[in-house]
Amino acid sequence: MYFPYRLSLLYWGLSRSIGKTTQRIWGSFSKNLVLSSQTRRPEFNSFIARTNTCGELRSSHLGQEVILCGWIQYRRQNIFLVLRDFHGLVQVVIPQDESAASVKKILCEAPMESVLQVYGTVISRPPGQENPMMPTGEIEIKVKTAELLNPCKKLPFEIKDFVKKTEALRLQYRYLDLRSFQMQYNLRLRSQMVMKMREYLCNLHGFVDIETPTLFKKTPGGAKEFVVASREPGKFYTLPQSPQQFKQLLMVGGLDRYFQVARCYRDEGSRPDRQPEFTQIDIEMSFVDQSGIQSLIEGLLQYSWPNDKDTVVVPFPSMTFAEALATYGTDKPDTRFGMKIVDISDVFRNTKIGFLQDALTKPQGTIKAICIPEGAKSLKRKDFEFIRKFAVDHFNQEVLPVFLKGSRNQNSPVAKFIMEEQRLELIRLMEIQEDDVILLTVGEHKKAVRSQHYDLVLNGSEIGGGSIRIHNAELQHYILATLLKEDVKLLSHLLQALDCGAPPHGGIALGLDRLMCLVTGAASIRDVIAFPKSFRGHDLMSNAPDYIPPEDLRPYHIQVSWPTDSEAAKSSLNHPTHQQS
Repeated sequence: MYFPYRLSLLYWGLSRSIGKTTQRIWGSFSKNLVLSSQTRRPEFNSFIARTNTCGELRSSHLGQEVILCGWIQYRRQNIFLVLRDFHGLVQVVIPQDESAASVKKILCEAPMESVLQVYGTVISRPPGQENPMMPTGEIEIKVKTAELLNPCKKLPFEIKDFVKKTEALRLQYRYLDLRSFQMQYNLRLRSQMVMKMREYLCNLHGFVDIETPTLFKKTPGGAKEFVVASREPGKFYTLPQSPQQFKQLLMVGGLDRYFQVARCYRDEGSRPDRQPEFTQIDIEMSFVDQSGIQSLIEGLLQYSWPNDKDTVVVPFPSMTFAEALATYGTDKPDTRFGMKIVDISDVFRNTKIGFLQDALTKPQGTIKAICIPEGAKSLKRKDFEFIRKFAVDHFNQEVLPVFLKGSRNQNSPVAKFIMEEQRLELIRLMEIQEDDVILLTVGEHKKAVRSQHYDLVLNGSEIGGGSIRIHNAELQHYILATLLKEDVKLLSHLLQALDCGAPPHGGIALGLDRLMCLVTGAASIRDVIAFPKSFRGHDLMSNAPDYIPPEDLRPYHIQVSWPTDSEAAKSSLNHPTHQQS
């Protein structure tokens, strides 16, 4: 019996917020759509009624006759219109001569966002009218014929990234929001990265892509599961939180390198980085240890990382779970900001300050602090009050600001009781500069029972987690029954499988939505999912979840128990009106 450590893999330099113009996004994206290691260019115009995309035409195409399809982005003085598709923008010249009156009528009267097909010739823009901000800015299309494929009614918002829209409106009309450059970029980049991951795992390292069931049984532990009714009285399926049990069973079955782009479900509230349904890159291997999983993930991310982002440097910095908590106070630290936690217990061994004395008399009592650079300038009294209240409410912990240098020294209730030698030692130990402030807290260090777990953390977000599994049935039974107090009958199938020659195995699951959120610099994972749920887990476009008539529930032997008025009122209090439905 041994107690290895939980490992947090930290790498903070992988991505930066894109912060680029729409034109630059599309310019770089169009160059990086080649998904395989081959140099072959994807053919975007095969099988369909167009010769080119709107974003690919250049001066090298001058004189060519082309057929383009797309949406009307905008029109200027009935002389030009800009046509848009997934690949970019192109300017179309509206003919002004009488012989082309029918074409002019179509192009001038079609509403914005209508779908057009145009046939014409690629020509140079007049000297001085080139647009260097557009990849197609050197050319335009002289139209010969045009067809209005489908007119567009008045839309609830303009399809332009700079037009501000509430998230609720974007989700209600998601099919329109998907037309935006940013959403197109996010989803196409997601597809590109997933394809590269498949290449890396299957083609380079022999993994097998295996689908696992989404109808399963209720199992103990973890998050709440969604329940699915069956036609057998009193019997229900559940949607799995993850393919955890299935991938272990695959290891028992000899499929020793498995992965899946897996749909997972948790009946929990949404947050900016959480959805009730989400996607994992789920991985499991036989005969592997922690270092093997770490190397695999480093290589996977390096291989699939977008070409227009900062290069991924391996190996990733790593630290133990204990080091992460001791230095940053969390198992998913954001190492970009510094401000490490420092144990200052030794400075106050002979202190006369009562609450510090009391803390140090306890067996695991410690005094710890962090230094906020120029905190005396940037933080106000209300900010320190908020920090203090937050610590008390959430952690039952008192946090006190201490000013050791600068003009606010006299306002610190603790600083005036600190002896001069203690003050100087703190300044040296924590490298305190003018107007820095330290936040001080006391408490007892608690030890835990530890397993072979590891996390991948990026910029303070956990985007991956896994462990080396227990492959011994007897030990797994002991953990479930004795330590976790779970009903082992619910996992009898897994225990039976582990008793049939299960190999040592381990794995990891990467949160694809969270990863893409960080790669693209999106504010929420809802911006990298095609059809996400809202903050309360609703689909605002289709109004799901929705009511089902009683006659449709009878085959499932289900009858709805409607809440009383008081229960309904209590439920509404749990969902404030400022939150989105």
